Amino acid sequence: MRTSLTARRLSRVALLLAGVTAVAFTAACGGTGTESADGRTVTVYSADGVGGWYKNRFAEFTAQTGIAVNLVEAGSGEVVNRVDKEQSNPQADVIVTLPPFIQKAEQSGLLQPSGIDTAAIPAADKDPDGNYVTLANNYLCFIANPSVDATALTWEDLLKPEYKGKLQYSTPGQAGDGTAVLVLLQQLRGKQGALDYLAALQANNVGPSSSTGKLQAKVDKGELLIANGDVQMNLTTVQEKGSKFSVFFPVAADGKRSTVPVPYVMGLAKGAPHQADATELMRFLLAPEAQSKLGPEAFAVSPRTDVPAPTTGGPAAALRGVEVVPVDWNKVLSELDADLAAYQQATGS
Repeated sequence: MRTSLTARRLSRVALLLAGVTAVAFTAACGGTGTESADGRTVTVYSADGVGGWYKNRFAEFTAQTGIAVNLVEAGSGEVVNRVDKEQSNPQADVIVTLPPFIQKAEQSGLLQPSGIDTAAIPAADKDPDGNYVTLANNYLCFIANPSVDATALTWEDLLKPEYKGKLQYSTPGQAGDGTAVLVLLQQLRGKQGALDYLAALQANNVGPSSSTGKLQAKVDKGELLIANGDVQMNLTTVQEKGSKFSVFFPVAADGKRSTVPVPYVMGLAKGAPHQADATELMRFLLAPEAQSKLGPEAFAVSPRTDVPAPTTGGPAAALRGVEVVPVDWNKVLSELDADLAAYQQATGS
């Protein structure tokens, strides 16, 4: 009996390590990783930013089920573009990306109903047809190098010549956070006002970037002084990597600071090669136990009504005094092509 128990424990450890190895391999190489010992595997294509939370949850999931998880991370738009290109030979099982790209995936027929229980998720945080559901709530922000006092920085301050070649934001239409910059400015200034502002900001902007996450190291090193980001990703990087940049929200002319939500949203890929195992993973990630770890481990907020948001520290502290402006992401998507064309013309990018 003791030998059998030991063998089972060793097998459990082996499965756990297999899952962790798969995640590490794909995160580093951008591939689809390796399968578990019995061939069961799930491939997740995800916008970058919640890697630490993923690593812990995937390891737990593998230990419990024996199913390995392969993680491929990229920019929000790139995730959907890759799934679109692979339609004739689907590789992804689960898609996690930011709006409006998850809505784009749904409208492009890249998702299918998962059938998982989303009763604890508010209607505003899920697709009525069951094609996607919010996995973690998150919010647009900006980050500043330690040499910059960002406590009272205004939108107009970012236009100053001292930031020429030292400011960068991720590209609208390619990155979720970059699209959120355009959306927030539209909310604050109207569509033409947003274009006028971004055209003026272009004098300081380093250039396009398809991934917001890559801007963090540049700000930390001083290659950039200002960049856009999101609360969850930036606070996690400060904790895990010791980054020194500060999180801030530019002040508008009326003295208010505002942001828009940029949640991580999850869906089951149409034609998922491992559909049953993928839905099992989705249930696991959306369950209260996994969701309760979003605050302490990822500085994100659970969308579940039965998982209370952290009241101190993390996102709660960062968002104190900041207005969260609601966004109709389906409307954003319906107007996005025209808005991006206008943006490109206004900025010459």
